[in-house]
Amino acid sequence: MNKVKQFFVRHFITAPISFGTYFFLLLGIGMNFFAATGILIALYLGGTFGIKQFQIGSTVKELGMTRSEYQHIQYQIEEAKRKVKRLGSLYGQARSVQAFRQVYELSSLARKVVNIVRNDPKKFYQTEQFFYAHLDSAVELTSKYALLANQQLKDKDVRIALQTTRETLTDVTQQLESDLQDALATDLAALQLELDYVDVTMQRRKQLPTTEEELLDDRKQANDR
Repeated sequence: MNKVKQFFVRHFITAPISFGTYFFLLLGIGMNFFAATGILIALYLGGTFGIKQFQIGSTVKELGMTRSEYQHIQYQIEEAKRKVKRLGSLYGQARSVQAFRQVYELSSLARKVVNIVRNDPKKFYQTEQFFYAHLDSAVELTSKYALLANQQLKDKDVRIALQTTRETLTDVTQQLESDLQDALATDLAALQLELDYVDVTMQRRKQLPTTEEELLDDRKQANDR
């Protein structure tokens, strides 16, 4: 979401400056059309590129990362999105309800992990195995399963291979579920901390006197002591 916002900010700033300069050069001082257009293109591309680099620098500083770390994570996210898209394209090749459900669940889990890391790149380090191994396993096994399932002749070896692949896909699904839990771990910890704080606050409020009579009783008890 932040990247979309940054995209619009770049063009919102660059567009009026570039086109304002273009019309000034073209109509104000009568510059040649092709020369003015060339300057427009250069200003627009240069402006958006410069602002983008500034935005990346600000994001990197806010995340506490180096620019190379951030770029590596963004590359892994884009690769993961491509793999998730490939996984989703295998829906139509599932030949049973069970197979379709497995592919759908794998795709859904993978998409959730990618979206979480895209919104908070720091969580990449909590889910490295997802990007480096688990997602690849899901795509590769699903592709092989679809290939075997589409074979017209299913002899004993093919049936055994299909059963083994289904069982392995179940294991991979559990791995992706674990990856999703890892991605959400810090959020769950923060939520639990907030709930504990609210609970303690509410307990303290319950212990405080709430009526004038209770206040008078507390004062009387204090005086007696």
